[in-house]
Order: sequence, then structure tokens, then C-alpha cells
Amino acid sequence: MPSVTPDDAPPLADLMPWSVAPARPGRAWPTAPDPASLRARWDALLKAEGPDREALFEPSRARTLRSAVAQLPGQSAGTRRLAHAEGPCAEPVRVLSAPFDEQWLIPDHRLLDAARPELWRVADACQVFTVETGDADVPLLATALLPTLRGGRVRPLHRRPGGAEPNLAPGLLDHLAARLGTRPAPPDVLAWILAAVRADLTVPLTDDPEVWAAGVALGHRALWLMRRDGERPRLPGGRRPYVRAPLPRRPVALVYDRDEETLHLDEGRVSPVPPEAWDYEVAGARVLESWFAARTAPAEPGTLAAIRPASWPQSWTSELLELVTVLTLLAELRPARAALRVPSPVTAADLRRAGVLPVPDPARRPASVLDHREEGPDGQFALL
Repeated sequence: MPSVTPDDAPPLADLMPWSVAPARPGRAWPTAPDPASLRARWDALLKAEGPDREALFEPSRARTLRSAVAQLPGQSAGTRRLAHAEGPCAEPVRVLSAPFDEQWLIPDHRLLDAARPELWRVADACQVFTVETGDADVPLLATALLPTLRGGRVRPLHRRPGGAEPNLAPGLLDHLAARLGTRPAPPDVLAWILAAVRADLTVPLTDDPEVWAAGVALGHRALWLMRRDGERPRLPGGRRPYVRAPLPRRPVALVYDRDEETLHLDEGRVSPVPPEAWDYEVAGARVLESWFAARTAPAEPGTLAAIRPASWPQSWTSELLELVTVLTLLAELRPARAALRVPSPVTAADLRRAGVLPVPDPARRPASVLDHREEGPDGQFALL
């Protein structure tokens, strides 16, 4: 955590005022580590009829085969009630389903108990979502993907598509520009937040240009590693993880050898895997163990979740090697983050005197972003 003395640091909830409760899928089977399994699960659902289809669907109070719901914004799934649905499933999309675990989701509102359409409306290539974790060492995750993981509030960087209207307290950028002598861009403020945020989700600010620049650079590095877009992260040659022994067709056990810095997937071996990568935890769970379990834990026979690849895909091996790399590089940022001092603070009292705080109520609510009709239940259009 950044090293600071107690002060009047503003809370994240005031700096990024619009937040949304986390999505609640309600059932596991519409999410999978590979898109082919999702298409096969959908086909199996539609081949079943009557009570068999209902049992496979796993109904809840929020969703049954007869639920009437609107189409998810920007997606092409049908809106006919699932009891009578036919045709292929909506094209699976990439989501963040757990910390550092990118999986695939059928983007069909009929399958999801609480999909949070307001997030889908602003999800695009310009967007960054932050997710509160409740973890003291990793208080926030950042992702370019729509987050479906369990956790705290989700705070988008932008309130509108196309990177328009930053989700920052009105007047904050002007105030920081006056104090720093240069105007930060919204991604710079997010980078500072990632570098400086505390376990209690307060964010010390500074008007020291050098400290600000150092914190922003640190945060941008973390942001790039968490988003994993653009150029892929790589470790230097001698530290780069490789498959040293071929992975089995269906590994069932994951064991780490700390002395050898080797990850064993049954008889398969991946190394070097630094202890910092193996020990990387979020909310009390080792990331690598959780990632592996999501792909190998047994599913109840006869359920849709039991439809999965017959063997370990090569793409999962590539994802594992990249995940080891990302966790290693993120762990290397921890000393710099812990050493971050915040002199000459910009306090919550300063922001109140400047009129930045308290945040006006409209800034805490979703922006009106609709300029087209969205399909409602059973194909009826509605303008919201």
C-alpha cells in the first residue's frame, strides 16, 4: 500500500461517483473458458423440451424459461421467451469472470439474473472498468472487459460510449490542472488512483508535479498489465515461463515447487514461475489456483456446465503463460507502490472549498446514452 500519514484523503466513491452493483449471472453455465463449449451448451438446452429444458436451464426467482426481458444493449440475442426459443446462441463475448481470469459469456439477457444493462451501454474499446475487490493489497482491478466477477462496486472510467464524459467528480480535472500546472487526462487520474488507492478506498491526491508524474507512470504500468490489450507483456529471456514437459490431455492437479520455481500440472511442467506469481492473491484466493480450478473442477454430470472441452486446449496453455507473466510483473510494482509518498496533499476539504465536493446527485446516476431503440421482450422495441 502507498505510504502516507493519516489525512483527509477523498474517497474513491467521490472521485469516481457513478458506480454500478456487480453483475449477478445467477447460473454458471452461460460462462466458460472457451466459446465452443457455450455454443454446445446452448444447442443442448434448445434440443431439450419441457421439464428437461427447465432443469437444464436452472431457473431462479429472477429468470425462468418464461421470463420476458429486453435485449442486452449492443448484443444480438433474441428476446423470445426461452421456453419457445430457437436458432443459434448469441456470439460469445469476452468478460472478466474472476480476478485476472478472462472467460467467455453468452450475452443473452434471458440467461442472466442481473446483467446490469447500464454497463453494457457504455462498454466499448475506449472503456475501462474498475472493480472493488475488498482486498487490502489489491483494492482495485481494472479491465477493458465487462466484469462479471463477484466483488464490490464497478466504476466505469467513462459515462458515455466513445470515451465521452469521464466518470470523475465534476470540476476535479480543472482543480487538478490549477494545482499541478498541467491538465491530466481522465486515464491519468485513473492511473493515479490505481497507484495511490488505500485499502479503505480513499485516494490521497497531490499537487506535487514530480510525485504526480511518478504515481501516474506507476498506475499506467499496472493498468496496461491488468487490461492486457495492445502489445502483450513479456519477461526478459531468462525469466520467461515455458512449457518444459508437455501438459497432459486432462490435468487434474496443480502443484507448485517453490525450490524449482516450477508449476506442475500432473506430469506437465511450466517454469520458471516465480514465487511472487504463485503467491499472488486477491480476496484470499491464489489467482493461479483459482484460474486452474475454473477449467478443471468437476461439474455435476448431466448439467450444461459439464459440457466442456474433451482435452486441454493449446489456447489455455498460452493464457497460463501470459497470466504467470502478468502476475510476476504486477508483483514487481508492489515495492514502488508501497514507497509512494504523497506530499502537499489535495485534501477532501480542499475539494469542498473549490466546489468539487460534494458531488452533485446527477453525477452518481447513469448518463442518458440512448440515441436508438433497444429491443424489448418478444421483439417489441422500446426507447428508454
